[in-house]
Amino acid sequence: MTTGFGFDSPLAIPQCEKGIGDVILSPESPKLIDGIKVAAYPLWPDDRGYFLEILRVGNGLAADYDPVTTQVSAALSYSGTIKAFHYHLEQTDFWVAATGMFQVALVDLRKGSPTFGRKNTLYVGQLRPWQILIPPGIGHGYKVIGMDPAMLVYVTNKVYNPKDEGRIAYNQPEIAYDWELQHK
Repeated sequence: MTTGFGFDSPLAIPQCEKGIGDVILSPESPKLIDGIKVAAYPLWPDDRGYFLEILRVGNGLAADYDPVTTQVSAALSYSGTIKAFHYHLEQTDFWVAATGMFQVALVDLRKGSPTFGRKNTLYVGQLRPWQILIPPGIGHGYKVIGMDPAMLVYVTNKVYNPKDEGRIAYNQPEIAYDWELQHK
């Protein structure tokens, strides 16, 4: 795993207590990592299925995204899949869980942040239609929970640049995120 953290890096792997950190139950939670933004997304179900709106350019959480450099992508993951952790030095991610359910894990890697080392867990998807804005320097990842595959649509404010992305193992001992079933 490449972390890219040098002596002069503004990021560091914090020493965290084992667990999942603060479970976020409201988009206005005071326990949110500094800079993380959460909002409900519009969802219109009917007898044929549902329609959800991912993004209106110039509006909402990703209102500041430049249309010239904005990239829209999607990832389908099977039940039980863990994709974590990665972070960006410059890119901001905007996540919308289009199908299924995700356990989203966040950890603040920014040394100068007032929430450095804080972990958040958000349960999002069909049962909680939230969108999440993740700024640079926040380690992020997810586990697909439930029986069905899940689709994450993510919009980034910059086109993909492998030099901007770093990776940390999902089971990094210092982060100590507990991916096990919590409510047995």
